[in-house]
Amino acid sequence: MEFEIPNFADPGVWISLITLCFLEIVLGIDNIIFISIVAGKLPEKLQRKARNLGLTLAMVFRIALLLCINWIIGLKDPVMTLSLFGKEDIPLSYKDFILIAGGLFLIVKSTLEIHHKLQEQDEDLHQKKSPVGFGAVLVQIVLVDAVFSFDSILTAVGLVDYVLIMIIAVIISIGVMMAFAGPVLRIINKQPTLQMLALTFLVVIGVVLIAGGFHQEVSKSIIYSCLGFSLIVELLNIRLRKKRTIKLNDTQL
Repeated sequence: MEFEIPNFADPGVWISLITLCFLEIVLGIDNIIFISIVAGKLPEKLQRKARNLGLTLAMVFRIALLLCINWIIGLKDPVMTLSLFGKEDIPLSYKDFILIAGGLFLIVKSTLEIHHKLQEQDEDLHQKKSPVGFGAVLVQIVLVDAVFSFDSILTAVGLVDYVLIMIIAVIISIGVMMAFAGPVLRIINKQPTLQMLALTFLVVIGVVLIAGGFHQEVSKSIIYSCLGFSLIVELLNIRLRKKRTIKLNDTQL
């Protein structure tokens, strides 16, 4: 695939761009949730800076990957074969290893966050702990976005023939993430039970990434439908218990 300037007078080019933008935004939902939770551990005055800088670095990383699109496509080539209990051999590529590693990271990180937030706060321990590092938050945002980037870019290759269209779609989708990460963070921080729902959703996404790495496809439409249903149920629960206050441990892990 070569870098060519598409004919923007062609309606098909605009349809491809709109479709790809929609796809990138939908695939970025789990990314927004992760960014909101991680950035929420910073002091309030640094949260917006961390989100925007992290997403800007992620955008630069995605564009760099798109400029090396032929190399990215080559990551789908099998490099080893895995045999499990006499079943059909599973060919694994570098892309599969990236998905598996990213899925494991999401599962471990989200599980530790759930465990930590359910612990009772200890005031003396809280005073001794130092604030979470700004750099550590940036690294986590970029790492997770890198994992999702490989998956979304390879998906885009099957939809669009022009690298420039992919770059424009990435810029638009990152802009949408910047716009919505703040409101999502405020909503999640206001309702601790939504934090738990978001974290469990990230665990599920981690499992989906690992399954994808082993070529076991799980429909994301089903996952997002379940999330939507769970969110509706939780919003109803919030209305029922709005006179009660629920607090989770929000100190550094």
